[in-house]
Amino acid sequence: MYRMTFDYHTHTIYSPGPIRPHGKGTPEENVLAAIDKGLDGIAISDHGPGHLTYGIKRSKFAELRAEIERLKEKYPQIEIYMSVEANTVMSGNFIDVRPDEIEVFDFINAGYHFGVKNGFVTSNYLYNTGLSRGRRDEFAKRNTNIIVGALDCNDIKILTHPGDKAPVEMERIAQACERNGTWMEVNNSHGHLNVEELKVCAAYDVKFVVSSDAHRPEKVGSFEVSLERILEAGIPIDRVVNIEEI
Repeated sequence: MYRMTFDYHTHTIYSPGPIRPHGKGTPEENVLAAIDKGLDGIAISDHGPGHLTYGIKRSKFAELRAEIERLKEKYPQIEIYMSVEANTVMSGNFIDVRPDEIEVFDFINAGYHFGVKNGFVTSNYLYNTGLSRGRRDEFAKRNTNIIVGALDCNDIKILTHPGDKAPVEMERIAQACERNGTWMEVNNSHGHLNVEELKVCAAYDVKFVVSSDAHRPEKVGSFEVSLERILEAGIPIDRVVNIEEI
């Protein structure tokens, strides 16, 4: 049997959404769910502020920090962090969290998403729908350049769901994660890293992390789907930083 020790990729109502919140629970509800699951730690990591519909508002940074500090005092039995799932973009420091904002967070996660400027969103979306498949190598190179730039320019703790939504050169990404000590995520809500991607990445000196990517409190601490992929790929559990055998 296995247990998840921490979940550093969860969303809350601070990922707002255009009509109703993209994340369905409050930070406190996520924390309570994590305690109920027996986790040792949790991070609130809402979408980066550059996301046009789901991004946390910069005006809410201080409010969320105050809430995190309140929860840390109220629930000392669990480690609670304020993070962000920054969006990788082709501008500036390659993420939508500016250098002067990074210190607001306890650590930075980052990943590629639709819904941002300077992210080649239209062409990647069309590729995913089956169009422009003949341009895969071109798209993969430029998408990889963005991700590698983000990893090399910033201290990224977790690269979220690499390979999701856009074609990439996975070996180059694994090399960048090895170079920078960034954990590669096996996302329980998305299909990436998938089994074949895990096998590619395992050839490099990288660590893996399982994340629920929960958008509802009841999904916090979910890891079973990711674990199946990890075991199928033959990844030793000691290479996964937050899964332990019990």
